[in-house]
Amino acid sequence: MAVVVVESPAKAKTINKYLGDDYTVLASYGHVRDLPSKDGSVDPDHDFEMLWEVAPESQKHVRAIAEALKNDSKLILATDPDREGEAISWHLLETLTRRKAVRKDTDVERVVFNAITRNAVTTAMAQPRKIDQALVDAYLARRALDYLVGFRLSPVLWRKLPGAKSAGRVQSVALRLIVEREMEIEAFRAREYWTVSAVLATPRGQEYVARLVSLAGRKLDKFDLDTASAAEMAVAAVASRGLSVRAVEAKPATRNPAAPFMTSTLQQEASRKFGMGARQTMSTAQRLYEAGHITYMRTDGIDMAPEAVMAARDVIKARYGEAYVPKSPRMYKNKAKNAQEAHECIRPTDMGQDPSRMGALEPDQRKLYDLIWKRSVASQMEAARFERTTVEIESADGQVGLRATGQVVTFDGFLKVYMEGRDEDLIESDDEDERRLPQIMHGERADKRSVTPEQHFTQPPPRYTEATLVKRMEELGIGRPSTYASIVSTIQERDYVRKEGNRLFPEDKGRLVTAFLVTYFRRCLDYDFTADLETDLDKVTTGEEDWKGLLARFWRDFSAALGETAELRITDVLDKINEVLEPHLFPATPEDPEPRRCKVCGDGRLSLRTARSGGAFIGCSNYPECRYTRPLAGEAEGGEAAGPDGKLLGHDEAGLPVTLRVGPYGLYVQLGEATAEAPKPKRASIPKGMDPADVDLARALAMLSLPRLIGAHPEDGAPVEASIGRFGPYVKHGKVYANLKDPEEVLTIGMNRAMEVLAQKAARGAGRGAAVAPLRELGEHPDGGAVAVFAGRYGPYVKWEKVNATLPKETPPEEVTLAQALELIAAKKPAGKRRAAPKAAAKAKPAAPKAAAKAPGRRRRVARQRPRAAPLAPSARAPISDAGRNHPVRPDLPMSQFFDAFPFAMPGLPNPDLDRQFYDGVQPRRLAAWVVDVLIVLAVGVPAALFFGLATLGLGFLLFPLIVMGVGFVYRTATIASGSATWGMRLMGIELRRADGSRLDLTTAALHTLLYTVAIGLVAVQALSIVGMLATRYGQGLPDLVLRTAMINRPAD
Repeated sequence: MAVVVVESPAKAKTINKYLGDDYTVLASYGHVRDLPSKDGSVDPDHDFEMLWEVAPESQKHVRAIAEALKNDSKLILATDPDREGEAISWHLLETLTRRKAVRKDTDVERVVFNAITRNAVTTAMAQPRKIDQALVDAYLARRALDYLVGFRLSPVLWRKLPGAKSAGRVQSVALRLIVEREMEIEAFRAREYWTVSAVLATPRGQEYVARLVSLAGRKLDKFDLDTASAAEMAVAAVASRGLSVRAVEAKPATRNPAAPFMTSTLQQEASRKFGMGARQTMSTAQRLYEAGHITYMRTDGIDMAPEAVMAARDVIKARYGEAYVPKSPRMYKNKAKNAQEAHECIRPTDMGQDPSRMGALEPDQRKLYDLIWKRSVASQMEAARFERTTVEIESADGQVGLRATGQVVTFDGFLKVYMEGRDEDLIESDDEDERRLPQIMHGERADKRSVTPEQHFTQPPPRYTEATLVKRMEELGIGRPSTYASIVSTIQERDYVRKEGNRLFPEDKGRLVTAFLVTYFRRCLDYDFTADLETDLDKVTTGEEDWKGLLARFWRDFSAALGETAELRITDVLDKINEVLEPHLFPATPEDPEPRRCKVCGDGRLSLRTARSGGAFIGCSNYPECRYTRPLAGEAEGGEAAGPDGKLLGHDEAGLPVTLRVGPYGLYVQLGEATAEAPKPKRASIPKGMDPADVDLARALAMLSLPRLIGAHPEDGAPVEASIGRFGPYVKHGKVYANLKDPEEVLTIGMNRAMEVLAQKAARGAGRGAAVAPLRELGEHPDGGAVAVFAGRYGPYVKWEKVNATLPKETPPEEVTLAQALELIAAKKPAGKRRAAPKAAAKAKPAAPKAAAKAPGRRRRVARQRPRAAPLAPSARAPISDAGRNHPVRPDLPMSQFFDAFPFAMPGLPNPDLDRQFYDGVQPRRLAAWVVDVLIVLAVGVPAALFFGLATLGLGFLLFPLIVMGVGFVYRTATIASGSATWGMRLMGIELRRADGSRLDLTTAALHTLLYTVAIGLVAVQALSIVGMLATRYGQGLPDLVLRTAMINRPAD
């Protein structure tokens, strides 16, 4: 049997059906080797010697092919019929030869097919050839060029432009197109113009629309009517004159169908009709090709095979009739830029297989196949026929002339199946052409029904979509079908360009990179140079050009440009970019003749600056005295308020300045300045939704006077206030806060509106932290304090101070007595609980947190700090009483009490019934901590395992899981032993403690980690562990139950 190698498993599966059992079809999964991502892989000093490396993920695929060749002496390379496919076959043959899997007696053949059908595959197998070295040389030249540009130019970018990423040979040119289009848009100044149209009527009362085309006996140009007054004068001229039809001309016209798809037109049409990106389009087309539904999708050709043409004509005749079949077949030809990629057009492999007859396809595949099928069929249909009518209307004195146009489709032809999309909306003339005119006779009167002027403004050029960018690159000769998708996606992945609403916008980082490259490497970014280089690379394909000679010429000029940038400093680069971008960044206008003068300090000079993150902004040369900044495009939020001293609004009655400023959390107003006596002057935030332009002195003083007393509450006389808090404006009554949606209301709200807002808040519920009213008051406890019945989440319960006891199911809350409640409370109350004891405990217990709160040098972040439990106080470490632990097991007790019947006493830990703050929310945070710990282990363990595998020449990959698990074991054991918590637990504010309240030692931590690993690995044990965490008194999993540990909220240090 022969071994056949293709790129993908999907393609292998399809081909295997056609070849049968006499062949072994295997997949290489794309390229099996590439240039290592390090400097020196291409050596210009040694005749451009290239060092190749087999990718680790490709080792197993190469090994499988080599194993298959042990029993077979024939290798058939059946990769794609383009340059990349030829390179894959060459790489594979070179790799197998080095491994001695291909011997001297091994018969090596190369076959190509444009479609994966039985006929195409069997025909190709009967016509084998050798690897085309010219195609391989073209691949080597492109790969070397891209490598040299990327690995020599990218470090220059990294050093000279902080935050910049790598630069590509063709990607940088595509980026330049997008950046220059954006600069055109920003520099564009709209120009006003007017048009005049009239609704006219025939003597028979039929109306039609005509447009003014001549005035005062002279043809009107676009901008002749440039003001409203000129348009009104034109309207008056039309309205004051009688009109008649001077000429009626009807001409037949035809529209031919578009050619079948090639790569670029398919990407453009998929973008127009479906919004699909270039990469998504090619990925979908690749799957259709590998399934045998369409021909090869990377092509510059538009010609269709004769048998496909005849099949399309048969389909047209059967479906639409003889009239839709042209007399002779349509033959399409184009001059491909690269004959190597000029395969047949993209078409269905079976023209009779319309989308409705296709089997199960993914939605994207079905849409794309439908598009390809319709375009292919329509390309062989009869032309559409129209009748275009033009009517000229004039006044008797010839001073006013109007024109009406329209067209009628007399035969739809190919339009019955398919109409090509357009990049932009239909222009007005197209709309006018498609109007249908009534019957109009030469010389008849045209009655005026209305004459209307219409204002217009010129529009800037549209931003590129992926479709129009590919089209423009194709027009310039930049890139090839096999590279369009990767070019467009790469500039987005590097954050040089972002995609919004199918349009491509350059990021600031992309603008800087383009400005730098245009300044110092202009030749490399020149459109003609890039196109000529692509042409030279195509000549390598045909054998007309030596690939190493081409590389030598390119390297001579490119290395010289690199040398010129060696001594450049970042400040030199920014100064140069400032010069290049000055007309764009600092355009002079009549209102601002000195655009580079700082708007805040008045004497500083604005210039371009870069941040470490890679962003760019405009800053003042007087930094740090003047901290004015703004983005590259537009003004900073707050305008003058962005300066260090803010925007002065005025002074209060005491003469203190009132300023509007910009802080890290938005705009705010400030009274006075910070001094040694008053380091924090009074401030008030400007809420979102309030226009900064409306903040004047009066409003600022009103904001600074908050909270504002609205009045006394009519029921209890308590004050009702309005103010602004962390979450915006609100009204307050006692402990009830109600948000205000409109920020203006905080200064204007009255008592009636405040009562309405507070009532709405009360109707929604009091929210968290509100006191719960008891169902019944039962009386006083013998030790003091009220005993009451409450409705709880899990049923009614009795409560005395901090002791809660669930009522048995058979005892309704309405019938429970004080004696029964005291009995339940006694069963839950810790041993030794007396009225006098809590006083001493109360003094001892808050001592630690109080001291911690007053510790010097500790800043308290109120906004983001999560409450922590107090340290383990002596009272919390008191042993649990027998009544609380060894009560008899009864079926009516809660599940937690059932588990508490087992002798797992935890005398050194806080009592879950008394000190719930140590256990509230532990379980969800425990899960979150586990996720954090897994990410940490993977971040360390995976690289370690990969390094070990590479160091052992692949043998170490067998130990990959064990290495990752070992890293996890060491990490968890070490962190718990050193601080009783992993990094994930510390982040979540929880930790492990032993039964006596102490931290875990190294041995216990190691055993806990071992049991923890077993609990995760075995499903049954994991389920038991989860039940334990949910049901036990201390929320213990299996490792906790065995080692007598528990997870608690981490006490404050």
